[in-house]
Amino acid sequence: MAARRATCRAGVHQRRRAEARGREPGGRRHGGRGQVSAPAFLHLSVASQLIAEHAVANGFTGVVVDMQHGEHDLGSATRIIRSVPGSLSRTLVRVPGIDAGVIGAVLDAGAGGIIAPCVESAEQARAVVAATKFAPVGARSLGPQRPGLYQGPDMCASANASVRAYVQIESALGVERRREILTVAGLDGVYIGPADLALTMGHPPRLDWEDGPVKDAIDLVVAAAREAGVEVGVFSVSGEYARRMTGSGQADFVGLGSDVGLVARATQLLIGSYRA
Repeated sequence: MAARRATCRAGVHQRRRAEARGREPGGRRHGGRGQVSAPAFLHLSVASQLIAEHAVANGFTGVVVDMQHGEHDLGSATRIIRSVPGSLSRTLVRVPGIDAGVIGAVLDAGAGGIIAPCVESAEQARAVVAATKFAPVGARSLGPQRPGLYQGPDMCASANASVRAYVQIESALGVERRREILTVAGLDGVYIGPADLALTMGHPPRLDWEDGPVKDAIDLVVAAAREAGVEVGVFSVSGEYARRMTGSGQADFVGLGSDVGLVARATQLLIGSYRA
């Protein structure tokens, strides 16, 4: 047992923060900052394996199963995780809250990582790490459900290095406490929620801020993440904005649109052209 703990500890510290930038969630490397190959994930609100398969087949790196705002329960999340090829690196789950049971279940099903919403303190960030990582980094219970998910003598180190623990900073308080949150040991990165952040700052809850106080707040979070050596993701609905964020080195990956948003825009265009 002592030898396994030593192996886990060494593996985690060797693989962690030095590899934080330039790596796709799940541990696979991408082409580096500024390139189109920076990972892009489609948010899924609809409990449909078919949409997930089409997203990946048509160029998305993977999907974010949205259990916070979408219609997913644990069953639908598990089915989508298992339907996406290479799903350990291609499926993230935004959990509804910091619930160790839910986090453990989606990771046991094979998710490549989790996004915990509205984290506003180091204590909450530590709880996210504890639920996501095995000892000695965290306190996750060992119970993988997929064949071959975690194997070998260094299984806990491999899992801890590959499974991503992301916190979502999406409030003015989260921005204020960004340094204490992002320096929590074992945390892999931050996912910025611009709309809710703007709302808590007294601005319209929109995305893709190019200037003004919301953009300044986003820049503060990015700078703190870079100082801490953790990854940065941001949600966007604009390919051009997302490209600028990755191209400037401000983001390592993006959540790019959602299934419901794509359907809404496509139906508006189609019926608009018919009724014109």
